[in-house]
Amino acid sequence: MTFSRNTANSGDSPRVITYINIRLMSLCFSPCKDIFNHRNISCVSFVNCSLVYFLINVYLDSLQSALKYLKDTEVDINNVIIMTGDFIIRDCSWDPNFRFHSIHKDVLLNIADFFHLEMSKPTNHIPTKYSANQQGLDLVINLMFLRPTSLEYDNHSIHSDWHQVRSLAIVFQSFIDHHHS
Repeated sequence: MTFSRNTANSGDSPRVITYINIRLMSLCFSPCKDIFNHRNISCVSFVNCSLVYFLINVYLDSLQSALKYLKDTEVDINNVIIMTGDFIIRDCSWDPNFRFHSIHKDVLLNIADFFHLEMSKPTNHIPTKYSANQQGLDLVINLMFLRPTSLEYDNHSIHSDWHQVRSLAIVFQSFIDHHHS
């Protein structure tokens, strides 16, 4: 199953999509367009053991529009289990090959904190975006935020072929296996 924001305006087409394995259809996934209405944010809810949980997928463009939107939008949702995406924020806190702090890092971490999430560090530290040429820098810009009490917190790996998509699938499947009645 795929979830993305639908729009009649082609200039406002979505930049993120959330994939859910069809084996999990019984959890009643639903897009949450009423919570976040931004082309660079996908929010999907699901029901497990009579509780509603949320998955948030984010893409930050060069203007950081999704970050600004999340910072300025007040939402009243609990039970966000993961926020992941291509954040395009370089910072020495998560990229050992980068020596500087980003002015956007604190905003991102405050947003994650609002959802009771913390950045989960992978067990293997490899770039999440590879340069197209030999002289370019490989980057760590795809990040995953989880509940610190999650079994997967700081216990996931990144695979260069599917990096974030695979990590999200592993985290989500583990969450379901742990919480499913």
